[in-house]
Amino acid sequence: MEFVDRLLTCADCGGEFIFTAGEQLFFLDKQFKNDPKRCKPCKSRRSAQGATAATGGPAAAGISRTETRTECSECGVSTTVPFKPTQGRPVLCRQCFKNKRTPSVVTPENTTMPSELGQGSTELAAAAQPAQA
Repeated sequence: MEFVDRLLTCADCGGEFIFTAGEQLFFLDKQFKNDPKRCKPCKSRRSAQGATAATGGPAAAGISRTETRTECSECGVSTTVPFKPTQGRPVLCRQCFKNKRTPSVVTPENTTMPSELGQGSTELAAAAQPAQA
C-alpha cells in the first residue's frame, strides 16, 4: 500500500495541515482507525491543558469531592469520608483505619524458624504449643 501526503482541516483552528505519508504509515502500524483531527500546535496546546488539570487533582479539574458525614463502625465517633458509604460495609474513622492497616510487629522471640521445626508432624505440633513447666 502506497501512501501520499494529504491535506486535512484542523477541528480546532480550521487551518489546513499535512498528514504525511510517514504519519499515515505510523497510524496503520498502530492500527489507529481515524485520521488526526488537529494540527500539531492545537494538539500540543490541548494536551498541555489536559496535563495541567490532571496534576491538580479533582478540584483542579472542576470535580467537587463528595464528603459524607457518618459514624465510625469501630469506635462510634462522628467522621467525614470522601465517598458515599454502602449498606453492609463498615466505615472507619482515620484512627481506626490506621490501626487496622498497621501490621503486628514480628519479633525473633515469637517467630519459629522452619529449621527449628524439623520434619515430623509431632515435632510441628509440639513446636506450636507453648512450653509448660
